[in-house]
Amino acid sequence: MTEELDVLAGHVHRYVPPHGGEQRTLLLLHGTGGDESDLLPLGEMLVPGAGLLSPRGTVVENGAPRFFRRIAEGVFDLPDLHARTSALVEFVAAAARRYGFDPEQIVAVGFSNGANIAASVLLSSPATLAAAVLFRPMLPFVPERPVSLAGVGVFIGAGRADPIVPREQPERLAELLRDSGADVTVIWQPGGHSLARADVASARLVLDHWAG
Repeated sequence: MTEELDVLAGHVHRYVPPHGGEQRTLLLLHGTGGDESDLLPLGEMLVPGAGLLSPRGTVVENGAPRFFRRIAEGVFDLPDLHARTSALVEFVAAAARRYGFDPEQIVAVGFSNGANIAASVLLSSPATLAAAVLFRPMLPFVPERPVSLAGVGVFIGAGRADPIVPREQPERLAELLRDSGADVTVIWQPGGHSLARADVASARLVLDHWAG
């Protein structure tokens, strides 16, 4: 119990219990400069009634919280990424025990830096997530060994005019996830890096479809 509390204490976070019979819990992962409150309204829009688990990134870059370090724009510090991904997986498991939500019904919802660490979780600890919604993601790394993502749904929301994420990045990520067995939906929006209403509407349709 003490170790579990230490893991939770190491991540500033907010938790909103599910209601209305919804069983899923959304793991909300903000972008650079966000915090544990940023994506709560988005989570409520995507799956009304879902539990919401929203941690703050544990790295600070020029005063801006992030989930892992980078060497430069678009260049990730891979050892740090792997370490922070493992710590996030431990946090999610500890939170499931502490708050009593189903660890087999966790859906990551990440934006930008948060989407990248969510993709890292998929590729390094595939049993952690039942599904993922990735807004403006990049391919974080290529696993040394194949992973199995059979039965995992992944939505990728990309922007055709995104000045931060090169167009080939979401496409490479989608290809790798499909090769790993995931059911991947990629929706391109005409805009840039910011989320648009069409992103939210498209993701909600896919989430409703997955729920059956």
